[in-house]
Amino acid sequence: MSDQQIIDALIARDERVTQQFFFENCRPLFLSIIHYVFSYEVDYDEFVNEFYLHLMENDAYRLRQFQGRSTIYQWMKVIAIRYFIAKRDYMIDNESKDSLLDSAVQSETIDTEKKMTAEMDIEHLLSLMPNRRYVYVIRRLVLQETEPKVVAEELRTNIDNLYNIKKRAIAALTEIALKKVEKYEKKISK
Repeated sequence: MSDQQIIDALIARDERVTQQFFFENCRPLFLSIIHYVFSYEVDYDEFVNEFYLHLMENDAYRLRQFQGRSTIYQWMKVIAIRYFIAKRDYMIDNESKDSLLDSAVQSETIDTEKKMTAEMDIEHLLSLMPNRRYVYVIRRLVLQETEPKVVAEELRTNIDNLYNIKKRAIAALTEIALKKVEKYEKKISK
């Protein structure tokens, strides 16, 4: 599908295209935006629902603004970062009645599958990181939620330095994820 066809399908609320686009195609991009914008954990589904509602406001006004001067992924990246930076101190409330996924789709099986997919995505991205210390810090602090003091002791460093390492590690992981998105964009645009 061309970028404009994707936009048209989203505006038409095509469930298959919407699901594919937001929960598969944009997943690496949105995960990198979550890590870039937020200093706390944000649920991926809530992030997507919030962003979807933003895009669909006023009869999909924002989606209708897409002019094809960049790829749809680059355009989504800019819109999402601007929107969530403005809202990051107030994220994420889940009071909206209009959800991207209906309740039938949000079953335990889907949640388990999403968790497994996310874990596989994370493991793949971590395997691409050349700095094993960064991988260790991300695993221990972010994924395993280990106390910073414990991880600092394990690495024989202080907590301030540990947070610096974590910041650089997340930046490196984000860069890898963005490169994967760019590679994917080039692949689908051919």
